Amino acid sequence: MVKTRFAPSPTGFLHIGGARTALFSWLYARKNKGEFILRIEDTDKMRSRKEFLEEILESLAWLEINWDKIYYQSERFDIYKEFAYKLIKQGKAYEKEEAIFFKYEFEKIKIHDLIRGEIIFNELPKEEEVIIKRDGTPTYNFSCVIDDALMGITHVIRGEDHLSNTPKQILMYKALNFNIPEFAHVPLILSEQGGRMSKRWGATSIREYREAGYLPEAVVNYLVLLGWSPGKNREIIPISEVKKIFNIKDINKTAAAFSWDKLNWINSQYIKKKPPEELKEIAKNYLKERNFLPEGVSDAYLGKVVELFRSRISRLSDLTDWAYFCFYDDFKYSPDTEEILAHHLSEEIKMLIERLTKVDDFNKENIEKALRETASQLGLKARDLVHPTRVALTGRKVGPGLFETMEVLGKDKVINRLKRLINYWEQNK
Repeated sequence: MVKTRFAPSPTGFLHIGGARTALFSWLYARKNKGEFILRIEDTDKMRSRKEFLEEILESLAWLEINWDKIYYQSERFDIYKEFAYKLIKQGKAYEKEEAIFFKYEFEKIKIHDLIRGEIIFNELPKEEEVIIKRDGTPTYNFSCVIDDALMGITHVIRGEDHLSNTPKQILMYKALNFNIPEFAHVPLILSEQGGRMSKRWGATSIREYREAGYLPEAVVNYLVLLGWSPGKNREIIPISEVKKIFNIKDINKTAAAFSWDKLNWINSQYIKKKPPEELKEIAKNYLKERNFLPEGVSDAYLGKVVELFRSRISRLSDLTDWAYFCFYDDFKYSPDTEEILAHHLSEEIKMLIERLTKVDDFNKENIEKALRETASQLGLKARDLVHPTRVALTGRKVGPGLFETMEVLGKDKVINRLKRLINYWEQNK
């Protein structure tokens, strides 16, 4: 049976590269009806922190990367020491200054990497390696080998930055008479400029993607495409389908470049496809967590607001900016509206208010008819009223359809904000 694992260290948050490694490992196990193991490598007592562990577990759960078993290396120290002393008895390790060292016996190492093909290691470190430190904690290479063997890991899928560890670990597998798993070293993720990832270029924690308003299924979709493709130029593919066709051997040998634009586009596609009720609830929870929703906002009204912006936003966080005027009256007119505000159309807007007041069924069709009739009566083009009306209602020059916006806001709010603009003009004559 196929068994894979993801082995994060709780000395930092889960970042995009680690999340992708976890996803690939999970996908390979699920595709082959195997097991996916989560192993917390918390042997570094000084740097391991509870908050990092909680973030890692929460982020994996948010991405719906579920594990079959979880292990903590900090609970397995006795196991590592037991195998270290076995090596000492066999003359394959020795104790010195309270630490235990592994004796490397040089030999050329050849592996068939599932992604890279044949790899040959001709040299090994000249120095012998510590496997148990003076404080009794195991080193990475040793604990990794012990755990992968005892947990029955058949496929080790990890970043290419671990490639240099592979020959050392293979010699330890052989010394302990363990079965050697298959290896797949995934190329790293680069920034859009081709260099190392930085916080500006995507190297943020998964929690930060969540807080920025990305949907988990969109993030997963994007992660999958960082190095793998379903073919036929498809970019939107649900994880349920990926699980059926994913193969680790199809991962690209070259590094993938992170793109905010691509991620935002994919997220916008998932937002557009969400059923209205589901998207409303997601938006409601997101906005509530950020104390953005005023008291008394009805679900019906929130649903209308979300639908108003559905096609225009790429992240839920866009709502806290673009939809501010839907919930609060204290917005300011944006600097780019100066040209529109310079035209004092007080009397014209008063006539529009008068006509809108008489509209009984305040829907977008009737609102548009009222505005166009007012413009015609004044000898104006419709846009001469559309632009100041939009500024009055939203504080901006651009936004969702004006008549749809007016319908959502409702007659009272529309009229009050038009009056507010008139007051602004009168105070700034």
